[in-house]
Amino acid sequence: MEFNVNSPILFVLVAIIILVVLGQSVFFLVRAIKRAKEIGMDMTVIKKTISSSAVFTIAPAISILVGVIALSKSLGIAIPWMRLSVIGSLSYETIAAGTTLEQVGSSVGTEVTDPSIFITVLWVMTLGIILGLILTPVLTKKIQSGMVKIEQKDKKWGDILSNAMFLGMISAFLGYVFCDVSLVFQGNTKGLIPVAVMFVSAVVMAVLGILSKKLNVRWITDYALPLSLIIGMASSIPITNWLG
Repeated sequence: MEFNVNSPILFVLVAIIILVVLGQSVFFLVRAIKRAKEIGMDMTVIKKTISSSAVFTIAPAISILVGVIALSKSLGIAIPWMRLSVIGSLSYETIAAGTTLEQVGSSVGTEVTDPSIFITVLWVMTLGIILGLILTPVLTKKIQSGMVKIEQKDKKWGDILSNAMFLGMISAFLGYVFCDVSLVFQGNTKGLIPVAVMFVSAVVMAVLGILSKKLNVRWITDYALPLSLIIGMASSIPITNWLG
């Protein structure tokens, strides 16, 4: 049987997994509503909380959809749909898949026709994300308690530590953006493409942040991430034609 990244069996398996996750969501939603009624919460407040939460999930869902589209050309629709619906991270999944495909002589945007390459990409993506599942229950409580103690002693240093941890996480992804910049010295400007795309996204994010503060409109902040992602990806087309 010929291998196909969009094989119907993959959609069936992925649909089962996602239905299980949705079932868990419904289960806990029902339990939460039941508990809210038990403690005397107003039903109007409960409904407003549910509706507002549902509305504000649209923004991150748009950015996730961008990731599915980006990976679908290489890995089909089913696998990116599952990965980014259950446990995956948009930034992690695209980098893990892209790096693996590059190592096997392919790239994101080129359809995978070799089942061994397809399985290799899935293993790398899966093993990489599992570490977080293992470390989170083991280390999170200790890290949080340590940061609380630091903030209680000196709030300024607590803020510095929190910002340093966040910047450390961001720096890991920045390395992927700047890793090919040195190709410029060889006369190849393609290494500047991700840098230029990042710059466009950063400008969009900054402009939306300023507008949100000036106009005091919350929804702009909620949609700043997906809009900066979409505009950044759209800008990659003319930027690639220019630098590629």
